Amino acid sequence: MPLASLRRAAQETVSGLPRDFWWLWTSTLVNRLGAFVATFMALYLTIDRGYSASYAGLVASLHGLGGVLSSLGAGVMTDRLGRRPTLLVAQSSTAASVALLGFMHHPVAIAAVAFLVGMASNASRPAVQAMMADIVAPEDRVRAFSLNYWAINLGFAISSVAAGFIAEFSYLAGFLLEAGMTAVCAVVVFLKLPESRPQRTPAEKKAADEIGLGTVLRDGRFMGVVGLSFLISVIFQQGSIGLPVAMGAAGFTPADYGTAIAVNGVLIVVLQIPVTRFIEHRDPKRLLVVSAILAGYGFGLTAFAGSVGVFALTVCVWTLAEIVNAPTQTGLVVRLSPVHGRGRYQGMYTLSWAVAALVAPLMSGFVIDRYGAQWLWGLCAVVGTVAAVGYAALMRGLPPIGETVTATASTAAPTGTAESAGTVGTAGTGAVGAEGGGLSGAAGRPDSTSPVV
Repeated sequence: MPLASLRRAAQETVSGLPRDFWWLWTSTLVNRLGAFVATFMALYLTIDRGYSASYAGLVASLHGLGGVLSSLGAGVMTDRLGRRPTLLVAQSSTAASVALLGFMHHPVAIAAVAFLVGMASNASRPAVQAMMADIVAPEDRVRAFSLNYWAINLGFAISSVAAGFIAEFSYLAGFLLEAGMTAVCAVVVFLKLPESRPQRTPAEKKAADEIGLGTVLRDGRFMGVVGLSFLISVIFQQGSIGLPVAMGAAGFTPADYGTAIAVNGVLIVVLQIPVTRFIEHRDPKRLLVVSAILAGYGFGLTAFAGSVGVFALTVCVWTLAEIVNAPTQTGLVVRLSPVHGRGRYQGMYTLSWAVAALVAPLMSGFVIDRYGAQWLWGLCAVVGTVAAVGYAALMRGLPPIGETVTATASTAAPTGTAESAGTVGTAGTGAVGAEGGGLSGAAGRPDSTSPVV
């Protein structure tokens, strides 16, 4: 009986989603299975090439800076050129730049190409997120984002293990293998996934032409989401930034940190789908408030950790927050994005994660060096509380999914935040009917703490 119930639950989880979504899901999984470079880049630069840790940090920062600069430009491309062309250009450029990086030896050349890799890889994010919104009906988006998020983490967990073995054989092989698998993703997009951008009437084309980055910036509710996303991102970044530093300073070994943080990936792979079934039709306002509290105080509890087991327990708390927050927040972003401006809106949303990836290391290092790790964990609790209050205020008056979003829901012009004609619940299926499908993007992150490549 339990087996039959499990089978029925699995069928309900994956049923009803468009075929094009599953092609994109496959593309996402392949992409993350090949994510080797991010895992061993620091080891490659310091051990294989003999550069200093400071230089490795500089390269990582330049990679992140490239992502920041490409976020908004890729959003504009997504709206003007289309989702599919933007994704093809981004993935092809990523494959070429990653392969090129493996052959670079001069420190300036390595840094420059790493910057290009950051730009190219980040450019696909607004396109894939907009495409997922195009092809998946509003009532199924949380489930679709969760499945895609699950694929990201499953692929990254496998690739992280494989990266160690590949690095022992050849670092260059890792670069080339990632480039090859990214190229495979581009081939899947080219062969199986048609453009998903909805066909537009002359009136809609005129309205779409009036949606610029200024429109996004004037959209008070949406920019509030971007700001809250930044705060949540800064908190989650501490899992790979503040936590290892604090554990090391407390006398724990790298293996101890690896054991504690491994809980994050395992829980996401095991719990993402069942938790999604539990939260799928629940109030997103409450989910976001609860996830912000769990994130902030999950890291806050780290101040009281004195053993690997307790550290692992705190990881369980904020991982649950991550599982709930990622698909729920991405679904909210889609609801607040006008159909013909989704690229720009998604670009701005992606920017919040990219900027957090730059700010979090600086903030963590400053707080730990100046005041100690205890203050960092306390600050996480404060930031989580602020984010929870922000979500509660921001979503006050937002209609349930399927109802019309009125002018009070946003200050954006000219289309507001509703789906095309102003009704949440029709654009997803309309896009599919008009152009036969599209593709998707990740709700969260390229690894376990940031948005998808």
